[in-house]
Amino acid sequence: MAIIQVPKPPKSAWDPNRPLSTLLKSQVEHLYEAERKLPHKYKSQIYINAIKTEGEAADYIQKVTAAIHRAHEDAAAGRGQAAPKRRSAIAIAAVADRPRSAKSATKTKATKSKPKAQSTKQKNVTKSKSAATKSGRKKSSTR
Repeated sequence: MAIIQVPKPPKSAWDPNRPLSTLLKSQVEHLYEAERKLPHKYKSQIYINAIKTEGEAADYIQKVTAAIHRAHEDAAAGRGQAAPKRRSAIAIAAVADRPRSAKSATKTKATKSKPKAQSTKQKNVTKSKSAATKSGRKKSSTR
């Protein structure tokens, strides 16, 4: 791959007294939104609508960038602390992993596949109830 040479910008490119450009203003607004999400102790307390020059914008950008880095470093240091030890759940999981005996496995399969059959007495009562309902009269059932 070919290396592309980029010339250094001239010293006149940086003018701290130059009025704020639209690009720089949008960068300040973007950093302000990031700063708003920081904890209060990291905020710069700079009113961004008062920033009028490139120098003021550079100072604000430097302060907010440093505050974001400090906040991340402090959060990383807080995460480095050891968490409290939890109880082990291995004993519970080991109980669930026990294999079933062959006898109990066949019982469960057999009971699941066969529906219970009704007794003849229950069939007769059901038939008489449905016949009584069709004819419009109620029939007392005896059990």
